[in-house]
Amino acid sequence: MATPFLEEFPELAHLSREDLEDLLTDPLYFQALFHSLDRVKTLYQGQAELGMANESIANNNLRLEENLYHLRSETQGAFNEAKALESRWIELEREQKEVYQRFTPQFLLMRLKHSTTAQDDASEALASAFIQQQVHPGTSTPTGGAGVDEFIKEFKELRKVYHKRAMWGERWGDGKIAWRD
Repeated sequence: MATPFLEEFPELAHLSREDLEDLLTDPLYFQALFHSLDRVKTLYQGQAELGMANESIANNNLRLEENLYHLRSETQGAFNEAKALESRWIELEREQKEVYQRFTPQFLLMRLKHSTTAQDDASEALASAFIQQQVHPGTSTPTGGAGVDEFIKEFKELRKVYHKRAMWGERWGDGKIAWRD
């Protein structure tokens, strides 16, 4: 008798109808017959092989676990050190920029202009002080000749520095001075 059941499970074709009914009613008989089937044996064998392979991999992972944790902590330490160095680098770049800011052409030109103005103010202050010191109240004639020579020497030096700075400022403003980085 060829039924779809027997076509699917040809190993059970030798069983009688009563054996098949017993198979349905007796769980122990069913288990014994089920575990004797070649397909089931192959399935269990594959499952056992996979279990052993999995266990082998797990043992290997456990063996490597300590080294991996050690490498993880070393890597974390190196990462933290790199982050600290990176933040230090940013800080040093900022400090360097601040230091170099004092040497940019724009800043140097500004300093030259300020020092030129300050030099002019200093020479004018010297001249004013000299005039105030030399003129007697009520007269317009200076007194003493020795102080005049020293004043002229000092005033001449201050004005020479002023004119040099003014000349450099003009040249710079005209684009005749080029700064190299």
